[in-house]
Amino acid sequence: MKNIRLTAMLSAGLMLMAGQSSAQDLSDKQLVRTLGRVECAAPAIDIAILVEEASASAGKGVASLPHWKELSKLSQLIVEIDFENDSVAIEPKSYRTVGLIADALHHPNLRRYKFLVVGHSSSTGDAQHNLTLSQKRADAITNALSTTFAIKSDRLFSVGVGQEWPLDPNNPKAADNRRVQLINLGLVR
Repeated sequence: MKNIRLTAMLSAGLMLMAGQSSAQDLSDKQLVRTLGRVECAAPAIDIAILVEEASASAGKGVASLPHWKELSKLSQLIVEIDFENDSVAIEPKSYRTVGLIADALHHPNLRRYKFLVVGHSSSTGDAQHNLTLSQKRADAITNALSTTFAIKSDRLFSVGVGQEWPLDPNNPKAADNRRVQLINLGLVR
């Protein structure tokens, strides 16, 4: 059984950080259970509205916006994916994590769900640049999942929010803020 590292439990999901030696192991089974947890019918999420709100809020934050608040209620996973500096090139060491996510998305319990891949950045650099970079990184993850790992592309959606939804709001330039979230959007229709 493959394992990835778990560093913190979040209210609506799990946070995974590659290479953390002090963390407990998270099995494929736990990953599938976390991403498959849908307490009730997922609210309808309009990806175009999320993108529009993120673009309009560059430098202002998105966590308090109504459509983004709905996302925080859904089953999700926060994952550290390392990219080359100021690039969309996924670091080779992060492909293992992307592969474990793909394995989970291929599991029979998750095949019927669609997922939103949310790209984040730290606040290093210009807010508009970070927004564009985070969108490209979210697209890179969905592209890797759909091409390299054969996840059906109609199950994956991506949006970048730049620096607008920091994991560590007290330290907006922290590396922990550069991450990817997977959010279960409910059943494929």
